[in-house]
Amino acid sequence: MPEDKLPPARPARVDLRSPWVVDTRELARHAGLSRPVQRKVPLEETLGVKDVIVVPQGTEIDLDLLLESVVEGVLVTGTASVTATGSCSRCLDPITEDVEVELTELFAYPGSTTEETTEEDEIYRLVDDRIELEPLVCDALVLALPLVPLCEENCQGLCSGCGVKWADLEPGHGHEKIDPRWAALVERFDGDDAPGKQA
Repeated sequence: MPEDKLPPARPARVDLRSPWVVDTRELARHAGLSRPVQRKVPLEETLGVKDVIVVPQGTEIDLDLLLESVVEGVLVTGTASVTATGSCSRCLDPITEDVEVELTELFAYPGSTTEETTEEDEIYRLVDDRIELEPLVCDALVLALPLVPLCEENCQGLCSGCGVKWADLEPGHGHEKIDPRWAALVERFDGDDAPGKQA
């Protein structure tokens, strides 16, 4: 079998010390059993786009989840919430934004029909009756971060002439625009050679 046609490798063993890992053995593969999971989990790496909006490394994510045993695996539903920080895309003021995502994902049992008939990268799987929540939660949070964060919806940004925030400027603020074709003449007549100016 060619090397590029090898079947995808089974997931490696999970780190039992990780706060992202949840033991599902008490559900005992009995469809209908469930258990709540509520915890705060620190991020190991920064999420988001630097200088735009990020969830910094070490920030705690609030998880409020329900794990339900179903025929094909463990269904995880609930929310993950966190506070992101960044800069307004228009005026560059610092901002904070509360981000909450709804989660609904099946972690398939090894050997289940779902596990056997789904591509490796299309489904999450249980490993030793445990699930690792980090990829699911982090992927959902990254997708929920705004592409163009704003300090307020109607932020007008900065004046292109002086760089001051429009909200801080007086009404009617503006800058005289000179056609670049006449700029040399304006400079000449504003100088010592202006007509009527005494030497």
